[in-house]
Amino acid sequence: MEEHRGKIGAPAITAAVAVDGEVVWQGAVGWADIDARRPASPATVFRIGSTSKAITSTALARLVDKGEIDLDTPISDYLREAPYEAWATITPRMLASHMAGVPHYSDNQDVLGFYETGALQRHYPDVRGALSVFDESPLLFGPGTDFEYSSLGTVLLGAAMSDAVGKPYREIIRDEVILPGNMTSTVVAPKHADPERDHATPYFTDGTRYRSWRPIDLSHRLPGGGWASTSTDLVRMGSKWLDESYISKETRELFWTPQSLASGEINEQDYAIGWRWREYDVEGVGVARNANHGGVSRGAQSWLLVFPDYNMAVAFNINSKTDEFQEFGSFYEEIFREFALATKPSE
Repeated sequence: MEEHRGKIGAPAITAAVAVDGEVVWQGAVGWADIDARRPASPATVFRIGSTSKAITSTALARLVDKGEIDLDTPISDYLREAPYEAWATITPRMLASHMAGVPHYSDNQDVLGFYETGALQRHYPDVRGALSVFDESPLLFGPGTDFEYSSLGTVLLGAAMSDAVGKPYREIIRDEVILPGNMTSTVVAPKHADPERDHATPYFTDGTRYRSWRPIDLSHRLPGGGWASTSTDLVRMGSKWLDESYISKETRELFWTPQSLASGEINEQDYAIGWRWREYDVEGVGVARNANHGGVSRGAQSWLLVFPDYNMAVAFNINSKTDEFQEFGSFYEEIFREFALATKPSE
């Protein structure tokens, strides 16, 4: 870990591994706060960026298993009122697989909303209020006909989930994900890093100098990129996907299957439902099938991977950003190999 931290110039790295539903290892190197000389620990909380989508997907899977939401029912059947008529035929499946046509931040044509996602200062206590950030922006294409990665689409999904069950999105995550997973350190990303709660200070770096990020509010993107967590909490959540008393086998397989466009073709990123499904060739181990999601935020990067053939979950976080995600992400292979070689693959 220390070698990789030095190679990518990260102030801190934390990592954790869970096998058979139990956290078997967790580690930390470097500094949660450089100026205060506060070291990182396994309990250090980082912004997790788009790894938040895996949190939202976990709650969605639970609601699907309970019959409280249907992936192919138009969200107009769930939303109390659809702020934008073009959203009426969009389904939860389309939103969770980025095939709804909702723009990402850079394509948002809602002028005030575009400003808000750049200024990052306004607080949205409820995810429904955050719809105002993009409810005047036209769809990029007809729902289901193409693929465009969109965190704003995941915000719309969070609002549909909220109205479907009749309680705020944050309460859904608390009840369906945080409490069942014993994720005691997972919180809405704070505007200010709180040292008393072991929050990592997010940094901008050119590789030699480090500057802490200005305070920002990520509540407008909470379902798609606004949570903060620890590596340990993330592997706890990842492990729950392998527990069929928590998420059924049928639902797990559905959510980890790359989704098809209306044409019948698999979307261009092989994106599943709130997860990416990949098969990595790991030296010394072989093909490692996994469901994963990574995240990039201001001054932070995160990655969670779940390896069903090994009943294993791996996660790691840093409090800075690399030029290329793979510079940071390549560390998964070293962690996974060590534990895969000591773990008998499941049948």
